[in-house]
Amino acid sequence: MKNAFCVTAALAASAAGLCGQTDSRPAVRGYLDSAQTSAVLRIVPAAPQTGDARFEADMAIFRKTRSLEGSGRWALAQSDDNLSVAGLLHAFSCSLGLALTPENAPKLAALVRRANADATAASNTIKNHYQHKRPFQIAAGNVCLSAEGKANLERSPDYPSGHTTLSWETGLILAELSPPDAAAVLARARAYGQSRVVCGVHNLSAVEAGWMTASAVFAMQESSAEFHKELESARTELAALKETLKEKPGWCEAERALSKDPY
Repeated sequence: MKNAFCVTAALAASAAGLCGQTDSRPAVRGYLDSAQTSAVLRIVPAAPQTGDARFEADMAIFRKTRSLEGSGRWALAQSDDNLSVAGLLHAFSCSLGLALTPENAPKLAALVRRANADATAASNTIKNHYQHKRPFQIAAGNVCLSAEGKANLERSPDYPSGHTTLSWETGLILAELSPPDAAAVLARARAYGQSRVVCGVHNLSAVEAGWMTASAVFAMQESSAEFHKELESARTELAALKETLKEKPGWCEAERALSKDPY
């Protein structure tokens, strides 16, 4: 099972040009203003402080999950490092039962891109406020990224996890667009965030804060008429795709087996 996932994920990512990428398009305007995205500081709990119970729990989990290096779950975490819209849609292919791309779902891709602009702004507000260190900056331990990838992360604070925030925001959108798939979609979004702990690049508290950040952003986006208009347009597009794209990706069975709680 482990080898099957590693091979199929590597081939799929290579073919799609996904691994390690972020979205290269110019910055886009979200649906919220800066006052709304900054309000997350009132919602998300403060970052742990050195020596407190949450800090100690984070570091214990970091040390324990270093044993996952080289496993199938480690490979899934590496695949989940990609934050481009293409990468995010790829991650939810199995839970939706169809392979989505920015090319076959342009309205959905545009919606995710704009919604995640808000999620990024909110996440960065908290990151810049607390300046919390990543676990590998505190204790020794390998991470699932290259030396270059690790070095890039050192310039970005730990709390909250941006990957978790954007993947949970995307999951909330997809769950709203396809209610029958909501449980599977959100389970995959949860696993995507946990991949950051498996990878060793975020503490569990940062992942939990990412879930809360995205949930707060999504709730605020519900007040935007523009968001709802584009949401309905994406809903129509997705429904049409579900009628035409019937074949599930081949790596789904292995992915489901690896998406359980890793700690």
